[in-house]
Amino acid sequence: MKILLLHADYLKFKAIKKALKNPEKAGTKEEKIKECLVVFTAVEKRDEKDTDNSVKKLVNEIGDVSDKVKTKNIVLYPYAHLSSDLSSPDKAVSILNKTEKVLKKKKYKVKKAPFGWYKAFEIKVKGHPLSELSREFGPEKEKKEESESLKKERKLTSYWHILDTKGKLHDVGKFNYNKHENLKKFAVYEKEKSRAVKKDPPHVDIMRKLELVDYEPASDSGNLRYYPKGRLVKKLIERYVTKRVIEYGGLEVETPIMYDIKHPTLSKYLQRFPARQYRIESDKREFFLRFAACFGQFLMANDATLSYRSLPFRPYELTRYSFRREQTGELTGLRRLRAFTMPDVHAIVKDMKQAKEEYKKRFDLSLSVLKNIGIGKEDIEMALRTTKDFFRKNKEFIVKFVKKLGKPVLLELWDERIFYFVLKYEFNFVDNLNKASALSTDQIDIENGERYGIKFMDKDGKKKHPLILHCSPSGAIERVMYALLEKSAFDEKKGKKPMLPLWLSPTQIRIIPVSPEKHLKHALKLTEEFEKENIRVDIDDNVETIGKRIRNAEKEWIPYIIVIGDKEIKSKKLPVRIRETGKQENMSRKEIIKKINEKTKEMPFEPLPLPKLLSKRPIFIG
Repeated sequence: MKILLLHADYLKFKAIKKALKNPEKAGTKEEKIKECLVVFTAVEKRDEKDTDNSVKKLVNEIGDVSDKVKTKNIVLYPYAHLSSDLSSPDKAVSILNKTEKVLKKKKYKVKKAPFGWYKAFEIKVKGHPLSELSREFGPEKEKKEESESLKKERKLTSYWHILDTKGKLHDVGKFNYNKHENLKKFAVYEKEKSRAVKKDPPHVDIMRKLELVDYEPASDSGNLRYYPKGRLVKKLIERYVTKRVIEYGGLEVETPIMYDIKHPTLSKYLQRFPARQYRIESDKREFFLRFAACFGQFLMANDATLSYRSLPFRPYELTRYSFRREQTGELTGLRRLRAFTMPDVHAIVKDMKQAKEEYKKRFDLSLSVLKNIGIGKEDIEMALRTTKDFFRKNKEFIVKFVKKLGKPVLLELWDERIFYFVLKYEFNFVDNLNKASALSTDQIDIENGERYGIKFMDKDGKKKHPLILHCSPSGAIERVMYALLEKSAFDEKKGKKPMLPLWLSPTQIRIIPVSPEKHLKHALKLTEEFEKENIRVDIDDNVETIGKRIRNAEKEWIPYIIVIGDKEIKSKKLPVRIRETGKQENMSRKEIIKKINEKTKEMPFEPLPLPKLLSKRPIFIG
């Protein structure tokens, strides 16, 4: 099936002439439907093989796009011109009629244009990035390969508790959440496991308004485009996380993004790991796109010669990208994607004692990384997941992490271990829709050392299988950006001006010359002084009022705004509007530089990602 989806202000159409001997009944008057999603549809021969699944896929595609453009008005419009391999008219009508019926049951308002007519139509399409989309798909059902471990996982019973800083377990339903409202939201979210979203969280609007990130209609859902400002923010976070991992002892490597699905070791791992895979064919072999760096790093470790002296061995890769076919209804903005950037550092250790020591170091690393990025302990909720037996034997070790966090956490216990890990923690961010998303995480894996045939020579001269820790000290980079933007939305609700951390602000200083013609030369000179000190600075040289240019800078969340005219050129002090405080201070150039450098100390720097003069910049989102 081939479809063209157009989000329209209106569609007018009228049946003019029969295209078939026995077309559907059509009215004689012109039909007009306002504010709707028009689905031009060509049903093809291949869709006849499984009409029920063809209907299901068409409904899912329509539902996906209608949710994104926020309309319940659907027009099903037969349009044979999209394909040269059309189904029989009877089958096409049947599929479209069934689709109409299913959509109506789902509470959509559906209008179906009559089949078998030449029609005159007029349409006014909206101008946003999602207003024109095309899709092509067959009726084939997705492969459902379910291992015994996945079957067990579906039957797995979770026992939920709140674990406080004193090591006491509380019933989730009876715990006093007075001072822990976000923990309550997180606990409810985890128990209900409702991942789908009915509307966009605030960060989606913010990422577009700031011209950071946007949806890419020409790609698969869950794949985004990054404008220069967004690429800068993402690159800086990537650089910072990588710097911290290398300082911790990570050895940076690079591994392939695809692997043979029939590889004897990998096939076993795939059966144990409940991830939705992208699959592709090449040279008569089937491959899957990685959903983590585990595969490449473990195969590398298998080929390496390791001794107890070289452990912990800490391979690290910033995967751009990892891939996971998340469900359509769960995809939204930067929160949940199908292609994402994951910093992944493993630690191959000799035994549980060394694993625990390493686990402590990485816990501190994760907390520190998030804090310096701009996400503190107050912004996250922690989940711990383990078996009842491991918790009983290692309670003192586990409670130390709760004490270090300084607040109660959600504890999930199981009767038996069905996963490859015996202990896992996650730092979760709860957003403005009360949805939680995991950021940093680490796991103690007791299976894959043996599964991948990884061995090390121990002190006693015998070869042994190691344990493996899986850590992302920040979580997916895109999700970190999501958390920062959602946090800014929380700030705005509290009456604070939303802003990015200074080190991540695409423009750190905006200079506004009173008269672009008269004062531009001095503004450029001033800009050069700041640039020499690794400060991103630009100039609004547009011919607009000062008030409007200040408002535009405010809309872009510019941290420091400096207006310069004759008076400022002569003065040793500059009037600086500081977004964080909402105040204006008179400061010397040296004072401005010192203030910014102190706030961005030890964080990576990248130059301005766009032309210095605003008059020369493209507009990415109108």
